[in-house]
Amino acid sequence: MSQEDDLPRPERIPFFQRVLENPFLLLFIGIVMPTVFYVLWGVMEVATIPVAP
Repeated sequence: MSQEDDLPRPERIPFFQRVLENPFLLLFIGIVMPTVFYVLWGVMEVATIPVAP
């Protein structure tokens, strides 16, 4: 039995834990998501304005 077999394997960090522990990624998501939603909302509002006679 080799010494490598005795060492514990490092635990794999779950994806969402890595996302939530990254402050720059959270900042990016917090700026981009509302911007995209407001732009889409604005486009939908402009698209629903009736054409002037």
